[in-house]
Amino acid sequence: MLSFLDREVSVARPGFSRWLVPPAALSIHLAIGQVYSFSIFKNPLLALKGVDGAVWSLKEVGYIFSIAIAVLGLSAALFGKWLETAGPRKAMFVAATCFGSGFLVAAAGAATHSLALIYLGYGVIGGVGLGLGYISPVSTLIKWFPDRPGLATGTAIMGFGGGALAHHGGDAGGAAGASGWTGAR
Repeated sequence: MLSFLDREVSVARPGFSRWLVPPAALSIHLAIGQVYSFSIFKNPLLALKGVDGAVWSLKEVGYIFSIAIAVLGLSAALFGKWLETAGPRKAMFVAATCFGSGFLVAAAGAATHSLALIYLGYGVIGGVGLGLGYISPVSTLIKWFPDRPGLATGTAIMGFGGGALAHHGGDAGGAAGASGWTGAR
């Protein structure tokens, strides 16, 4: 059913321009770079009150980001070999599934005032998506640009850092403003 994700199917045809790969990698990293704009969630999470009136501390909310970044690094290290055998399509499919479902689990945690669910969703599940989503484009670009590895990987990494601007947007609001999280500045 998902055979289109297999490594054998993702081999480029003759005449394919390798210069189409960096914009795709940049786009992926712009999306997952959202993690660097986590602060847009800080104030709304601190303002949430449980049924019993309990609120979370800044330290507890800060652990959400810390877990996500730690799991990003761990999953990149643990799943790197799998990525090389499975191929970039399959790895990005798993990354997108984890990243997206991590947000859904975290949203359920926010709705039920369950910090553990947010840790699991955004931190662990989303963190795995971040790790796979981070290494897959970089690994692919290095293969496509053996003559320019710095340019290739730098383009993707630029997207990861630029994700904070794309999702936060400074005073303009970025995705935060569009999603209604404007009070988090």
